[in-house]
Amino acid sequence: MVLGLPRGGVPVAYEVAVALGAPLDVIVVRKLGLPFQPELAMGAIGEDGARVLNRDVMESARVTPTELAAVEARERAELERRARAFRGARARVDLTGRTALIVDDGIATGSTARAACHVARAHGAAKVVLAAPVAPDDVARRFAGDADELVVYATPAPFYGVGQFYADFSQTSDEEVIALLTAAGRAQPPAPRAGAVGDDPPLRSEDVAIPAGRVMLAGHLHVPEEPKGLVVFAHGSGSSRHSSRNRYVASVLNEAGVATLLFDLLTSREELDRANVFDVELLADRLAEATRWARAQPEVAGLPVGYFGASTGAAAALRAAAEPDAAIAAVVSRGGRPDLAGAHLGSVAAPTLLIVGGDDTAVLGLNREAQRRLRCESDLSIVPGATHLFEEPGTLTRAATLAADWFTRHFTGAPDPRGA
Repeated sequence: MVLGLPRGGVPVAYEVAVALGAPLDVIVVRKLGLPFQPELAMGAIGEDGARVLNRDVMESARVTPTELAAVEARERAELERRARAFRGARARVDLTGRTALIVDDGIATGSTARAACHVARAHGAAKVVLAAPVAPDDVARRFAGDADELVVYATPAPFYGVGQFYADFSQTSDEEVIALLTAAGRAQPPAPRAGAVGDDPPLRSEDVAIPAGRVMLAGHLHVPEEPKGLVVFAHGSGSSRHSSRNRYVASVLNEAGVATLLFDLLTSREELDRANVFDVELLADRLAEATRWARAQPEVAGLPVGYFGASTGAAAALRAAAEPDAAIAAVVSRGGRPDLAGAHLGSVAAPTLLIVGGDDTAVLGLNREAQRRLRCESDLSIVPGATHLFEEPGTLTRAATLAADWFTRHFTGAPDPRGA
């Protein structure tokens, strides 16, 4: 049984489960920190009442039963909330007599992974294996006695943190965890290799290099079978084509039969100058260049094109769509700053959907004002309970569904951008 440690460990665990042809679940654990020093663990808890205590730490800290009960009640409430969010109506898989393969995205202090090992054993696992792509070079010593087997791809030195070894270490969303568990729960076989019998593969799904003046921009183009249109993503400040949120939205669009292009608006060198990150004119020019490149690709040539922008990327999307020859079929902004498009808002002809979190009050006000300045068809959709990054359970799924509906509706019957 492959068990991903939410949230960052689940995308890694999913790939492991697919490679092994094994079932996937999450192992939800919560550390029990000392009442006066929460970062120091006195134990951990898991689902179905599982609890592991470090009696030595508790005795040294003189933790009373009342204090322990208060800490456990608080952490168990959060554990149960997370388990419900991730699994929905699905029950936890019984580990009795099974090998529990616990997977994380990397091991730093190891406190959560160690707790997961003990909780898996408390749930009846016959063997506990801990696996991660990267860990400190003393990981074997640290986990002696916690796991029956340790599988780590790399133990580099110096080791400062897991994020040091990732090109993108942005937070994995609840929605991405849920989507991966759902996909694994369908008991689908691994994606068929070229020439294999199975579901129709995408027409094209690969990393691409997009020329933009004197630089090349990295991106990823995914074209499903019989695409209805193409959506080009413009990420916000401090983000990239690897954004977990945009990748999740792209996957929802792909399921709806829409091709997607995620790409970096700036090179890594350009990002060092923070002024570039907020240069809407530069970002809009890059978006227009990427659109021209995409329209020349045979798999999507002639398809209607839409823009999906987040944060400052929304301003770039609207600025690019305002050009007279842009021929953009639809624009969607998620938690965006359309106000930064300024006077160009009145020139946008593409139907525009503004999606804002109900609890993102400052940005909500800016979007309302921007909508008043739009002269095209527009709508403002407020997602209740969502903050700026749509991190709350279910909120990003709602935003992605709204976007998919908007694009598919406006792609239908859209004129050929080539004028054919």
